[in-house]
Amino acid sequence: MSARSKLPFTIYLLGATIFSLVTAEFMVAGMMPALAAAFSVSLGEVGNLIAFYALGMALGGPPVTLLLLARGISSKHALVGLLAVYVLAGALAAAAPSYAILAVARIIMGVSSAACIGLCMTLCAAMVAREDRGRAVSVVLAGLMLSPVAGVPMTAWIEQHHGWRASSLAVVGLALICTLLAAMRLPTAGAGGEAKLGHQLKTLRTRRLWGAYLTSGLIIGATFAAFSYCTPILIEEVGLAPGQVAPMLALYGIANLIGNMVVGRFADSHTFGVLGLGLAMMVLLMSVFALAGDQLWLNLSCFIAIGLTGVALNPAMVARVMKAAEPGALVNTLHTSVITAGLAFGSWAGGAAIEAGFGLRAPLWVGAAIALLGLLSVIRPFAARRVAASPCT
Repeated sequence: MSARSKLPFTIYLLGATIFSLVTAEFMVAGMMPALAAAFSVSLGEVGNLIAFYALGMALGGPPVTLLLLARGISSKHALVGLLAVYVLAGALAAAAPSYAILAVARIIMGVSSAACIGLCMTLCAAMVAREDRGRAVSVVLAGLMLSPVAGVPMTAWIEQHHGWRASSLAVVGLALICTLLAAMRLPTAGAGGEAKLGHQLKTLRTRRLWGAYLTSGLIIGATFAAFSYCTPILIEEVGLAPGQVAPMLALYGIANLIGNMVVGRFADSHTFGVLGLGLAMMVLLMSVFALAGDQLWLNLSCFIAIGLTGVALNPAMVARVMKAAEPGALVNTLHTSVITAGLAFGSWAGGAAIEAGFGLRAPLWVGAAIALLGLLSVIRPFAARRVAASPCT
């Protein structure tokens, strides 16, 4: 009842930090023509700027976190330092005189972003009681949910009125404010109190942890196998006008937010049940969407309903990881990398299905298949837990 008011301000600060990081990752999608014209490159090369950021996240985050742990740097100081690197790289990207420099800046931003997100999760877990972790994580991850709903449209609007450099600087400015507030407001007592590097490396040998990682990667892979191609599906298959896509994406984003908050309420107490139900919904909804034909109401209903699952399952995904291992910086950063790898794989697999000639709705079937694998990855450990919890006869 009154517990809702007990989440500290710093939890919301961490959510704003993740909002700025994820907005910077996807803002390129909203200003592709402007960047292509500015650097005289193709739209495909502009699209690679998102891939460069994701590559930095997937491959660079864990080594940076290992280095920080080896040097015994506290979570707070590591986060503030990496955010400072991120701000400098973002400023370089905003001022980049060439495509090559912009690409390098984006890679550096991705590396620091992955480590920052992992550290945000670690600090979040340390600042609240164990039973409140799911709710706190849902608030922090609301920043991730809000970025496509509010962040990307905001940066696109700024680009249209003031240019892409102003749009990039706006995100850098938000990240700078978060950096300064983090330096002033994050608690220093107990910072860096997480397990030493040797213990965290030992934790990574836990099968339960890698099972949790696998499920997370499959959930995000299934989501982005379908979502990456939602615009052409909605226009060419469903029959929406191009101007109607943005409102539908906004409704999808609102569904993400609602799903995130609902999942956050039950993530700690019913982790496996929430994951299983969410994945089963993904399999069903993506399959029905793929078969919906020209039924407009059914197509749009499925599309919006899918938003209640997928990325919205993040609090349960994080809760499962935190139950499998102590939520140290390395554990959380690796989780971020696995999620990013799942995103890249799902997007590639959906595109490969289209390229193979299976049609524009093929990514929906790919997403349903990956979600089914995710459901299978949850059923076995859930059943094992139920057997272990049942009284001996």
